[in-house]
Amino acid sequence: MKVVIVGGVAGGASAAARLRRLDERAEIVVFERSGYISYANCGLPYYIGGTIADPEALTLQTPESFHSRFNVDMRVNHEVTAIHPDRKTVSVKNLVTGEEFDEPYDKLILSPGAKPTQPRLPGVGLARVFTLRTVEDTFRMKEFVDMQQPCSAVIAGGGFIGLELAENLRELGLEVTIVQRPQQLMKPFDPDMAAFIHAEARKHGIKLALGQALEGFQEAEDDTGVEVLLAGCQPLHADMAVLAIGVTPDTALAKEAGLELGIKGSILVNDHMETSLPDIYAVGDAVQVKHLVTGEDALISLAGPANKQGRIAADNICGLDSCYKGSQGSSVIKVFDLTAAATGINMTAAKAAGIDADCVILSPMSHAGYYPGGKLMTMKVVFEKDTYRLLGAQIVGYEGVDKRIDVLACAIFAGLRATELKDLDLAYAPPYSSAKDPVNMAGFMIENIEEGILKQWHLQQLDELLENPEVTLLDVRTPGEFARGHIEGFTNIPVDELRERLGELDPAKPVYVICQSGLRSYVACRLLAGNGFDAYNFAGGYRYYETVVRDRALIQSATACGMDQ
Repeated sequence: MKVVIVGGVAGGASAAARLRRLDERAEIVVFERSGYISYANCGLPYYIGGTIADPEALTLQTPESFHSRFNVDMRVNHEVTAIHPDRKTVSVKNLVTGEEFDEPYDKLILSPGAKPTQPRLPGVGLARVFTLRTVEDTFRMKEFVDMQQPCSAVIAGGGFIGLELAENLRELGLEVTIVQRPQQLMKPFDPDMAAFIHAEARKHGIKLALGQALEGFQEAEDDTGVEVLLAGCQPLHADMAVLAIGVTPDTALAKEAGLELGIKGSILVNDHMETSLPDIYAVGDAVQVKHLVTGEDALISLAGPANKQGRIAADNICGLDSCYKGSQGSSVIKVFDLTAAATGINMTAAKAAGIDADCVILSPMSHAGYYPGGKLMTMKVVFEKDTYRLLGAQIVGYEGVDKRIDVLACAIFAGLRATELKDLDLAYAPPYSSAKDPVNMAGFMIENIEEGILKQWHLQQLDELLENPEVTLLDVRTPGEFARGHIEGFTNIPVDELRERLGELDPAKPVYVICQSGLRSYVACRLLAGNGFDAYNFAGGYRYYETVVRDRALIQSATACGMDQ
């Protein structure tokens, strides 16, 4: 059996290695257009910033090492220019010598990946305008930074690559501005949770131009840099610019070969990673998948799914019945000192999918409060109303974030109800967690909602409540906390004084309660309910409120160009 693989990196290299482990006699040929067959895409921004000092560390395997271990014929700098399904060959061009030839196959795996989205805007090809997807892109940008010593950069796009690159360039001392059409960074997060990411970026000097549409680039006068053109305002001047507005499936070959395509031109595959044509498989960023939570078609460009899909394609080629069960988009990102992670879908995506969803927001410590060094995190756990199906989660914090998001990702994959989070038996020792882990706490809260013990109110209700004289607004923090910042219109009665001061409240009015994190206000709600009041707890607490409202104010009060003041 001869297997030809188009593209290396995550999906193609994983498929090649798995094929060899399953079939020692198969002939395996990999054609990779770039000069590198297996490299760490996710590490590229950290090489530019100097965190990863050795460029060879980015190369996970060389053609020589892959051949030595797996006996795979790895041919770099070879571009597949056409697929001929009728005669089961591919046309190949050696990009070094110019030689062109046809290569036969019994089975074909397409792993072309995705390419940086490059809209037809003026100036995209300018020397000072960069994209970051391949090792070659990285070396080009790194050489420019080292040789030209730029002082400023504008990054168009606030996703994973844009944000990671912004951090690394900022660490090098550059003035960095992120331009983003939506009014938030990082689409996997709801706007309220993205506010914590914005705050961390601003804290480290990154300027945000949110809600701004990119119109192109042009050379600055006297070749002093590049002008970034924005709709409706003056251009932003910088020494360099980076286009990081997303990726597009690289599927021109598949289209020309007659394969069925899906959203954004992605390759349609079944759960065995088979395309619409016999003996042709496809994996990685170029394929359309099913979202594990919604069941809808999706494009999810992450290394984990690509590696799994490569393995599954190899399994099926070798006669093993292996299926891809879908993607749920689990991800994590470092933003300076902050860690932000997400899995499943957020409230925004749930609404778009027509799912009636609710959420709990909590601010637990990363480990036991009495053990030194604990740090707060903010968790948002999303579930379906009525069924309490677990839909997704977002966490931002400084320690223990990745651990909790992985637990929640497993719970979603296993189909747990959100209330069952309380039953998970998770490891505990004071330096690592609390006896009631934050994941358990989310489960307790959701169970209380199901049982009618906890009734919540959310930030989007605040304006209406402030105008309603038929409700009581109650802040149960200490007088000192209240004096340092509070919402106008709220009465302050500390929770520890509430029982003795119930006479100050009108029992005929529902009471909407807030504290710093949501814990004391929940205790207050139970006390009030036990005394005949109709009480509602604020989801998130004043700390959450303050971060989100400050972020909204900064975006709304930005300059005419949408720039942070």
